Amino acid sequence: MRILILGAGGTGGYFGARLAQAGVDVTFLVRPARAAQLDRDGLRIRSPLGDAGVQVAHVTADALAELAGHRPFDLAILSCKAYDLDSAIAAIAPAIGPQTSVLPILNGLRHYSALDACFGAARVLGGLCFISAGKGEDGEIVHLGEAASITFGERDGQAGSARVQRFAQACAQARIDHLASPRIAREQWIKFAFLAALAAGTCLMRAPVGRIVATDDGRALMEGLYRECLAAAAAAGEPVPATARQRALDLLTEAGSTMTASMLRDLQAGARVEAGQIVGDMLARARAAGEAAPLLAAAYCHLQAYQLGRERDAGA
Repeated sequence: MRILILGAGGTGGYFGARLAQAGVDVTFLVRPARAAQLDRDGLRIRSPLGDAGVQVAHVTADALAELAGHRPFDLAILSCKAYDLDSAIAAIAPAIGPQTSVLPILNGLRHYSALDACFGAARVLGGLCFISAGKGEDGEIVHLGEAASITFGERDGQAGSARVQRFAQACAQARIDHLASPRIAREQWIKFAFLAALAAGTCLMRAPVGRIVATDDGRALMEGLYRECLAAAAAAGEPVPATARQRALDLLTEAGSTMTASMLRDLQAGARVEAGQIVGDMLARARAAGEAAPLLAAAYCHLQAYQLGRERDAGA
């Protein structure tokens, strides 16, 4: 299987390096400066699951169409921030041939409408991942914690398609924790409901879960946020199963927990955040289902105010 990965940052860089390390045919689409860095240092990982350094194939945008014309890609993996989707679509478009599939492992669900419109729904697999990783000061991939899994499947529920099986085999070859799911929509809603509640709560309170639930009303806040997200999932026809629901609720209300959403870390760094794509989209889906969702509304209002302040400061 010939795979193109957009970028060599935290998420794409980690999974792509593990695949390349195992001998899977992987090419990274990168900017010229990153290409020079990869030529010089290779792609390095620092991880509790094992450090690695691997020389990887890469291509810049100006050479992508020619490369894909000579050696077409079977799969293009997108792991960008959701707010970079438009530029990501434009970047990979020259590589999408007649037999190329697209696997987004972005947060949320809103990106599918744009991907379907550009490439056709039949080309686009469903996907998600669990990992906390970023790019270090010297270009290395820094993996935080031990979670590093990827889930994917056909969005129409078809089980065991050839392309899903081939990617599953590649993940197995690389010893990547993976799930080829015949119910990818359910898996996506399980993650989306948890992530939206976590992002909404920790960003609204500017605090980790443990500090929030230590307050008088913190536990009720986190439970209420998750309840609003669960209502949206049920209205979409993908109610979160009881076991997954309890597991998520335990994490969202765990005493002493240092857990935060990556959105809070971005916010605290003064960076751009996936507000509309995660909390805003969940709010819109809840309201479309007839839920007032006042807690999600408060959190999204807070995030929009942050974004407006950031834009004002950038224009000053």
